[in-house]
Amino acid sequence: MKARIIEQLGEVDVLLPSRIADGLAANDRAKVRMSALQSAAKQAGNPAAAPDDLSAESRAAGVEVGEIGSVVAAARASAPGTIAAPGLAGFVKALFEDTGIMVDAVAAGDAAAGAVAANRLSALAADVPTGQDEIETRRIVALTSLPEGGADSLHRLIMDLHKALNRLAATHAEENVAGAHSHGLEPDDRPIIEAFMVGLERTRALKFDHPGLGTTAIRSGARLVIQNDIGTTDAHVLVVTVEALNVTVTYTDVHHARAQFFVGLFDRFAVTWSGLDREAAAGLADEGAFYLITGRFAADGAGSRNAFLETIGMSLVFLIDWNKARKSLRTLLDGEGATRVLDWAARHRIGHRAYLECGGADLVAAAVRHAAPARIGYGERLAAVLGRDIAVDFLKAVLRIAMEGLRDGRSSRLVRDAIETELVRHLDRTDGALLSVVVRQLGLAHDIAAAIASHIADRPLSGAHSPLAGRAKRIEEKADRIAVDARAAVQRFNASSIIAQLVNTAEDAIDELEQAAFLASLAPAVIAPALLGQLAALAGAALDGAEAAASGIDAATEVSQGRRLDVDDAFEATRRLIDLEHAADDAERAITGLVLRDGEAKDAFCILELARAIERATDRLARIGHLLHAHVMADLSA
Repeated sequence: MKARIIEQLGEVDVLLPSRIADGLAANDRAKVRMSALQSAAKQAGNPAAAPDDLSAESRAAGVEVGEIGSVVAAARASAPGTIAAPGLAGFVKALFEDTGIMVDAVAAGDAAAGAVAANRLSALAADVPTGQDEIETRRIVALTSLPEGGADSLHRLIMDLHKALNRLAATHAEENVAGAHSHGLEPDDRPIIEAFMVGLERTRALKFDHPGLGTTAIRSGARLVIQNDIGTTDAHVLVVTVEALNVTVTYTDVHHARAQFFVGLFDRFAVTWSGLDREAAAGLADEGAFYLITGRFAADGAGSRNAFLETIGMSLVFLIDWNKARKSLRTLLDGEGATRVLDWAARHRIGHRAYLECGGADLVAAAVRHAAPARIGYGERLAAVLGRDIAVDFLKAVLRIAMEGLRDGRSSRLVRDAIETELVRHLDRTDGALLSVVVRQLGLAHDIAAAIASHIADRPLSGAHSPLAGRAKRIEEKADRIAVDARAAVQRFNASSIIAQLVNTAEDAIDELEQAAFLASLAPAVIAPALLGQLAALAGAALDGAEAAASGIDAATEVSQGRRLDVDDAFEATRRLIDLEHAADDAERAITGLVLRDGEAKDAFCILELARAIERATDRLARIGHLLHAHVMADLSA
């Protein structure tokens, strides 16, 4: 009655804030009812399943929980393509009435826009039969979907009305609280709004030139309602209601994965979340669904409540173009890896908007063409070349470089140069991981060489009673498996041919040492002192060679990671390997001379072959030294 009197007096502007608040409340109710219609269609298609629980969403929107729950639970297929439920007619009527309240609210501030919306509502209502507790599934699709090509639907009308109400709220705000257009506030409301806006302002700059993040706040009875438009997507809306220390977050999204991502950003708070599952109702296309998620947080004080509100505000910028960024990253990684990168970027306040503005996947492709065309083929996923974890780390660096470059006004050329440098560094990390496999191989070579040296020094039982040959054979079989996997990795990662040669040469050295161990197990228990001394020297050269090769590979790995002080260590290992190979040559020749002069045929042959096998192993280890030198020089020239 008071409202009517004021209207008669012509002072309608006085009523506008309350009309806007009523329209926004009707928007919340309408969205819950649209979700309930989708759930009812799903329930009718599978009556044995547990019905969707929309109680949290209903309470947050101010809708009677029983009204929603009874319609969803009782929905059944009354005929092919038709569902029925007691009270369904009144439920659909209430949905149109809520939309009418929104139309009236818009008309109160913008008569022309209100008239257009009223005509759209009338046309949509004329296509829905009234007075019957049943509805065709196709009409549910028509009501709740966002059709392509700009075709109208009730959902689209509600989205347009919501945006219009937000514009009116901003235009007719009574005051601006930290950037939020606010209406009808009470004194205690301002610190709450300020907490939300502090978080929003901390990350707002990360959207760069993208529109969005406009905020309105309205006191509506016992509730303070904070709304944010996020970006430009119609069905992408956030509403936060605060009653004393209780905060309710209502979030709608057309992308299920983004909704899950949003929920994950609040894992440090004890929030109770509820929402629709991914399963769609029969006859409802994916594009017709939107996801309504509600989170409730009961704070233990104003401090924790405001910290939660600040986190909400801080998180919103990371939702803008999230799905676009995910699709871009998926061309380089996979879905789970892309989400990992985006989650990291949000938690480190880096975001993905700069990455998209700088070119997204095209930016990375340009870096690949300039820095590593031979390593990464056109259209090849980075994860296949770098390995998944290293590719994730590289793309994290790309997002950081893009953000810092755009923030600091750097040229696109400088941004790309930084990304190319980062790509080379991560390719080196892949090479380092492969080199670590060679170190494992050399560790096994060292084990066989040590066993041979110990056998020669202690002269245990020979022949079938010696455990040396069996132990060496088991080590050699393990080394073979490592080499097979390493060769596959070298091929998969398009690694340097030198690394492939290192793997093969280390395997050859192990094969020679295994042969030497077999021959050592057949050697006589008593060997002439002169021969024994030379054999010990030869075995010692193989043992030292395995150690030198492993330490050289370790040093080379550090060189590839930019630690140039390790160059000397790598080159020193190369020199040691060459010296050891020469010492082994000398010992092998000395043994040959002794055997030819003094050895009996059987023992002489065994000892001679043992010497030659060990010497061949040191040749292979020396080859590793030469390859190591070439690898380090290639790194330095890069």
